[in-house]
Amino acid sequence: MTGRRILFIGIFISILLTYGIWVGGSIPASIIKLPDQGLNWYYWKLPNPTFWSRVTAWGMYLGHQFSIWGCIWWAQQTRLKYKSALHPINYLMLGINLTFIALHFLQTYIWYDALAQDTSIWASQGAVVLLLVLVLILETPRRGLFFGNPVPFHRQFLEIIKLYHGYFFSFAAIYTFWYHPMEATSGHLIGFLYMFLLLLQSSLIFNRTHVNRWWTFSLEIMVLLHSVVVSWMLGQSKWPTFLFGFIGILVITQLHGLPVGIWTKRIIYAAFLVSVLAVYTLTERGLGRIYEVTYIPLIEFGLVGVIYFMFVSFLWAISRLPVKT
Repeated sequence: MTGRRILFIGIFISILLTYGIWVGGSIPASIIKLPDQGLNWYYWKLPNPTFWSRVTAWGMYLGHQFSIWGCIWWAQQTRLKYKSALHPINYLMLGINLTFIALHFLQTYIWYDALAQDTSIWASQGAVVLLLVLVLILETPRRGLFFGNPVPFHRQFLEIIKLYHGYFFSFAAIYTFWYHPMEATSGHLIGFLYMFLLLLQSSLIFNRTHVNRWWTFSLEIMVLLHSVVVSWMLGQSKWPTFLFGFIGILVITQLHGLPVGIWTKRIIYAAFLVSVLAVYTLTERGLGRIYEVTYIPLIEFGLVGVIYFMFVSFLWAISRLPVKT
């Protein structure tokens, strides 16, 4: 079976799984939660966690995580080549992910609690942000970083990112997947759909579909929808920051990895500028707050710079070590 066919089947199954969370949403919704305590508080967790709520969440997460890491390690050790048909390891990873998705359903409906009980909300969000930043670095040789222009990253830096990105990407997806109970709020539903698609992507390693530019672009841009919906769901007024921030990254970087012509790009540039001006002129936000659209691009591109600076600093420190004779 080809990766492309599995991709379409996997997207359909991911939608069905998300629908399943919505159908069964009354069960986790019936759990009594503590009052919201502000920005650093994650609302959807048990007031009084039990031994079994903790051991099932952590045990299943670790089983899921190390199983997928083991598959990635095995695939790299056997030096698999990219091809259209699936490798046996792809079927194994699909089976592992489906098994642990089913276990997460059961774990939510029986014990409810997830990793949010014991870890910070910023850890989950930070893992996804770093995933997006590493994608920017990983795709730089193909699409550049700023309007298609190449960035002279050190060759060894790119090789390290390419070699180990699968381990971090799977951590970010699986940790975030097990961070949340399977609640049926709009934010949770879109978030779990996103996680299902990321798990599908991880299952297609060394398959040509894994590097299909339209598919990977769709995964990158889906965070825009999730962030805007969550902002609305929580009654926040920051949705333009997320909407235009992520579209800004699309305009600056992601658009230039797609096979679109210069006039299509110019139309998208113009639509972006008109939309930003319209929202900040015609709403209560006002032009005085238009700087908000720069927050997310500055964070992501800034982290690219920080990660590269750390690498270069490490190389410099190594070069300064005395050489034994």
